[in-house]
Amino acid sequence: MKSWSRPKVPRLPGKGEVPQIWDTASNRVLEATPVGDAASIYVCGITPYDSTHIGHAATYLAYDTLIRLWLDAGLKVKYVQNTTDVDDPLIERAHATGVDWRELAADQTDRFRGDMESLRILPPDHFVAVTDRVSAIADAVGVLLQRDIAYPVDSDYYFDSAAASATAPWHLGDESHFDRATMLALSAERGGDPDRPGKRDALDPLLWRGARDGDPSWESALGAGRPGWHIECSVIVSELLDLPITVQGGGVDLIFPHHEFTAGHTAALAGEHHAAIYSHAGLVAYEGEKMSKSRGNLVFVSQLTAGGIDPRAIRLVLLAQHYRNSWEWTDALLAQSTERLARWEAWAANPVEGSSTLLRRLRAIIPRDLDTQGAVAAIDELIESGARATSEDIAAIDALLGVAL
Repeated sequence: MKSWSRPKVPRLPGKGEVPQIWDTASNRVLEATPVGDAASIYVCGITPYDSTHIGHAATYLAYDTLIRLWLDAGLKVKYVQNTTDVDDPLIERAHATGVDWRELAADQTDRFRGDMESLRILPPDHFVAVTDRVSAIADAVGVLLQRDIAYPVDSDYYFDSAAASATAPWHLGDESHFDRATMLALSAERGGDPDRPGKRDALDPLLWRGARDGDPSWESALGAGRPGWHIECSVIVSELLDLPITVQGGGVDLIFPHHEFTAGHTAALAGEHHAAIYSHAGLVAYEGEKMSKSRGNLVFVSQLTAGGIDPRAIRLVLLAQHYRNSWEWTDALLAQSTERLARWEAWAANPVEGSSTLLRRLRAIIPRDLDTQGAVAAIDELIESGARATSEDIAAIDALLGVAL
């Protein structure tokens, strides 16, 4: 599936440091050093039925920053992102609106591409639709069945967490460290079915959903049906990247069950750890509540830009927050960033040749757990000091923060 156009990233003199980033699994900051010959990252993509809100944008900007730092350190980068273009929320929205689910997914994916391009987010090397990997996913479930790490319940198939823990380099809770009560609550809240009769463990996740009336389905050796949620990411990662990948990224709401079981599926299939680092971006609230489709309190990038907001101002709102923090979008933040962009533009209007201390400062700040918040403050401080902008300053802001002045 096609991705989106790649923005030009200026080449800077010298090299930056290999970035450090918080690892949820070990509960500490780790250096994001490549495991193989290139830094590899998989970021879980959208379910394309209502895109792209500010929460999405904040997540993808965080890992855009990580990739820019890897490139600045002189590393090769392999980046894969999926789009879950067949799943319950998408199908439910299609039924509710009377739109074919494929048409809805295609329309919202196109909007997502346009929003990412306007925000100057670096595109993945592989942008993968789950519907293009259904056969591979069914085959993977078949392998788990052969190894007695999967089992049927009626026409569906589930992952046997206990069997996987006994045979693979994975144990339930390795990534999240949540207790069982928390896992049960989150499973019910985030697409699981802990109360379903016939499961060996209430937490066991769905691998393959047998065909239902009105549901899209594909023929396979498992019978007609469609993939479960977590297995898709495991199969895509194993196909396109070397294991373990350097970083698995996504929003904090993916810690459990999604990343927990994606790691379990990969370990059970490949006998390898899924990732060296599990990284999670904070959530964005609006009008006092978490921004979510179910609440309907979404702020869309496309609506902001259609209303005349400069995408760089939106990007600056996101850069001014620390990626791991949860925060609230407000009109006041957007106004502040619009004013900040105007100041930066005026400062950069007549640059002088030569170098400055800014590149060195940004290379010291941002690699410390993607501290774009500190970088924005450092640029504000430099401008307020009355220092003239240099061509190197402008290139550094573009290359490391993605803001073209």
